[in-house]
Amino acid sequence: MSILQILEFPHPNLRKVATPVKVFDEELSGLIDDMLETMYDANGIGLAATQVDIHKRLIVLDVSEDRDNPKILVNPSFQIIKEDLAEYDEGCLSVPGFYETVCRPETILLKAQDKIGEVFELKAEGILSTCIQHEIDHLDGKLFVDYLSALKRNRIRNKLEKEQRKHS
Repeated sequence: MSILQILEFPHPNLRKVATPVKVFDEELSGLIDDMLETMYDANGIGLAATQVDIHKRLIVLDVSEDRDNPKILVNPSFQIIKEDLAEYDEGCLSVPGFYETVCRPETILLKAQDKIGEVFELKAEGILSTCIQHEIDHLDGKLFVDYLSALKRNRIRNKLEKEQRKHS
């Protein structure tokens, strides 16, 4: 297993739309392991393949308190079950150091495949619902900063670009 490099906003590859996973093999399994290791190492609760510059519809996440209940979502999609919105202060491994309040549907029905291609459904609420929606956004080339005002988004972009210039 290895730690993968996480792209940071405003890297243009974060805007690429991921393609469906068609092959469920050892290569996919290895990528899942690497993504889990990367997510845990970065202290995140979710990671989309897009964030590590792999443009496949693959997400790993773990919202458990003990960080011992990882979920693998291949080719995920969801339906909104409850229109009620929930507010969460969202952060993102691709937008390090920034947290902003985002409103998302509170309850969703997830449909995805597991690491061997078996289809499953899961009703998700609370932080799990928010995390799934946040990560699916990544697969669609969208970031949580897109939910913010242009002023806030540009302020975050400028601070991150300045930070990136310092370290390059």
